[in-house]
Amino acid sequence: ERSVVSPPKVVLADLGDSRADVAAERLQAEGLAVVVEPQVDVEDPEVAEAVARAFAAGLDPADPVVATAVLVASGKADAGVAGATRPTAEVVRAGLKVIGLSPEGSLLSSCFLLVLPDGQPIAYGDCGVVPDPNPEQLSAIAQATASTFERLTGDVARVALLSFSTKGSASHPRVDKVRQAFEHLAETSPGLIADGELQFDAAWDPQVAKIKAPGSKVAGQANVFVFPDLDSANIAYKITERLGGARAYGPLLQGLQGALHDLSRGASSDDIVDVAVIAGLMARD
Repeated sequence: ERSVVSPPKVVLADLGDSRADVAAERLQAEGLAVVVEPQVDVEDPEVAEAVARAFAAGLDPADPVVATAVLVASGKADAGVAGATRPTAEVVRAGLKVIGLSPEGSLLSSCFLLVLPDGQPIAYGDCGVVPDPNPEQLSAIAQATASTFERLTGDVARVALLSFSTKGSASHPRVDKVRQAFEHLAETSPGLIADGELQFDAAWDPQVAKIKAPGSKVAGQANVFVFPDLDSANIAYKITERLGGARAYGPLLQGLQGALHDLSRGASSDDIVDVAVIAGLMARD
């Protein structure tokens, strides 16, 4: 007798916005998720602990974003999606203060999963949370983004830590930061296929890789790209999406104890559906 797995319960914090409402209809009609309203009964003992954390942080559980985090933290929902009508900072704050970091997580970061026009998936991190990561934080972003990529695609991550320098072609403190991040990553995740510092062309193009980084296990075949700061990562994903024609899914938050994902405020209803499905899958992984 075959068991039937029920669809995940996903809170949509932006319900009431036409894009989120259309997404909710599709998610339910296609059996992709049970959509949960972003509302909390503060008298419900099952949410008492999460509500207390929200109040302690000065957050209002009546706020849909905070309510979404409360529902995820308390197990009332499997996952939450927010941000189509709210800034990333508000989603991140609710996630950190109410859900909290996972036991093995030291940093909340994000990535975008991008699917290129030819169907190839790649990931960019961190596009939405950490403005100017130090070497240890950059290493943690690389680890988390590689894990997210592998969980969602089933492919082996090949991580490039990006810079304006390839293997010492330039000298600058910002290059040193990326080089130190790679050294830290090699120590903490020796099984991860990674290399740095690499320029994007050396990481992506096999012909350029032969010239700039011969012998690299990543150059010319990278699928996970870790940017040195939020400026470059955010700009790059938008260029890849808008000029390159890629589908962009995210920002997918990494490091929380529960599945809460962000959305660009330019998100379409299809984007909300896609991120909700990803959130549901990751919650049950």
